[in-house]
Amino acid sequence: MNIITIILIAFGLAMDAFAVSIASGVTLKCFKVRPALRVAFFFGGFQALMPVLGWLAGTSFQHYIAAFDHWIAFGLLTFIGGKMIYESFLIEKAESKCDPNNLITVFVLSIATSIDALAVGLSFSALQVQIIQPAIIIGIITFLLSLLGVYLGGKFGSLFENKIEFIGGTVLIGIGLKILIEHLFFM
Repeated sequence: MNIITIILIAFGLAMDAFAVSIASGVTLKCFKVRPALRVAFFFGGFQALMPVLGWLAGTSFQHYIAAFDHWIAFGLLTFIGGKMIYESFLIEKAESKCDPNNLITVFVLSIATSIDALAVGLSFSALQVQIIQPAIIIGIITFLLSLLGVYLGGKFGSLFENKIEFIGGTVLIGIGLKILIEHLFFM
């Protein structure tokens, strides 16, 4: 898997965290460094960890799925992307649920926004992609976008969080299609 694809996957996965970070910034009313870094570290850390856990789980049963691994990767990425697109139409005012000053809230939101990364880790194992580089890239991009999200949320409110979820879902579906097409026509 090339670096551009990994970066696009990282941006797609980070959109959940970015949208929640914007909502967190809205609750702060203005940018504050400490809560913004807390959100960014938690979101980036969990987004880096979850693909590794998914990859480890996937490698344990990889020999059973080798014949149809490309379909699994396509299915998981398409499902995750579709879920993100669907959720982009359901986002409601989430400011009260996204308090970046509450450590337990940030922890729970970190897990919730990184579940999709677990499934991507499974896809990486099915495609026999080494996980360290993608996990680092996913973590860094999520960290940076989460930090930016808290800042933008404090500045502009929740004007565009729905659109971000939609774009992230579209990117993941596109990558799933790319993987399937490459395997079917070029392998």
